[in-house]
Amino acid sequence: MRVFRGLPNAESRAPCALTIGNFDGVHRGHQALLARARQAAHARGLPLCVMTFEPHPREFFDPAGAPPRIAMLRDKLEALRMNGVDRIVVEHFNRTFASQSPDTFVERIIVGGLHARWVLIGDDFRYGAKRAGDFASLAAAGERHGFEVEQMATVADPTGARISSSAVRAALIAGDLDAARVALGRDYLISGHVVHGLELGRDLGFPTLNLPISHKRPALAGIFIVRVHGVEADPLPGVASLGLRPTVDDSGRVLLEVHLLDWHGDAYGKLVRVEFLKKLRDEEKFADLETLTAAIGRDVAHARAYFDAAGGVRLAAPGAPGSSATGFSTSATDRIR
Repeated sequence: MRVFRGLPNAESRAPCALTIGNFDGVHRGHQALLARARQAAHARGLPLCVMTFEPHPREFFDPAGAPPRIAMLRDKLEALRMNGVDRIVVEHFNRTFASQSPDTFVERIIVGGLHARWVLIGDDFRYGAKRAGDFASLAAAGERHGFEVEQMATVADPTGARISSSAVRAALIAGDLDAARVALGRDYLISGHVVHGLELGRDLGFPTLNLPISHKRPALAGIFIVRVHGVEADPLPGVASLGLRPTVDDSGRVLLEVHLLDWHGDAYGKLVRVEFLKKLRDEEKFADLETLTAAIGRDVAHARAYFDAAGGVRLAAPGAPGSSATGFSTSATDRIR
């Protein structure tokens, strides 16, 4: 898979099958759309290209009111790769991009920039300034410029409820990891490189792996039982804190800290994936470090009981995205930075 920041250069603009969207979470609805796009791309002998945006358009238009992110960019790109995408264009969403007319968007992006021969969109897709472009205008543009256009209906769960990023986000905000798991088709995860921290956890007797979070408002927060890939060949059990650490830090910086059960070693610089299995509690601001330490001890005990009841570290379902030991591609062309 190749990842481009902005439109590919002239040498990389081979004709493609294309779908466009934010793909926050790459949930089962997205997965169904990508499966249809992959099928059409293969039938036409074309690579499958996804165009997505950074930042999320709603973050650009309303930074304070935009919804929390489900996934960091790295995790979104990895999920797209796992769903068979050959090429990803991460378009910088800014005022110039947002002000394009629907016709300009088609001519500059779909035709001139990506050389799309077939385009798939969801039933809520809009494009161009003031979201003026829709399926009808895109289909008409396709007839003029020589590309096919297909629309895909909303994907629903067995109860008939729409599978959407909004539903996944609401489940995460509520700490309902079971509901999120159903909509995502996998455990919710966050990946990143382990960095040096203040080593407070080590001083308290619970050393942690520290992963910085690039977004100030992740959808999930609290204390969790987790499974960690990428430290050893097999996944490791742990307890994680995701949030602001109110007892020890007033900077407002979001951090993911993971204490691995019965593991000691150096993981600095490693790219790891943290999968969230169960929420234990919300973050709290404790009166002192002694009270905080006691709470962490209880969290660790709950985690041990959970894994003991499960017979060890519960493994991902066979064939699920990221079900290998690390879940990360390692070839030179696939590596995501």
